Amino acid sequence: MARITQSIDIDAPLDVVWKEAADLPAHVEWMADAESIEFQTDQQSGTGTVMKVETVVGPLRTTDIMEVTDWVDRKSIGVKHSGIVTGEGRFTLSPVAGATRFTWTEELTFPIHLGGPITAFFAKPVLGFIWRRNLAGLKKRIEG
Repeated sequence: MARITQSIDIDAPLDVVWKEAADLPAHVEWMADAESIEFQTDQQSGTGTVMKVETVVGPLRTTDIMEVTDWVDRKSIGVKHSGIVTGEGRFTLSPVAGATRFTWTEELTFPIHLGGPITAFFAKPVLGFIWRRNLAGLKKRIEG
């Protein structure tokens, strides 16, 4: 299992950052690894929302089915990953000194036929780099 946590402080009020985090269809605009999002439910926000996300990391492509398992307005969004890679992820927002801290945590399990814990070991720094870049893109999108 790979546990990855990245945080960034965004110079904007919590309500502004929440608006971007809660706009699930727009995640492809700041997540470099999310090529497309196709909703599998009529709803596009809140607990119970299910998405099919085409994910690209270098030459590797996968389809990730994500279900929103937790949604607390202005605070957090939790998801469950199904597909080749499984696990859980969470975005958490908190106010900090005139800004908003956006924290992204994932616990991912890679299948044994794709290297399991060995793949997790090597994926952790790569995914950490990608998610730091994604959060920098979100910061730039919000701050202008």
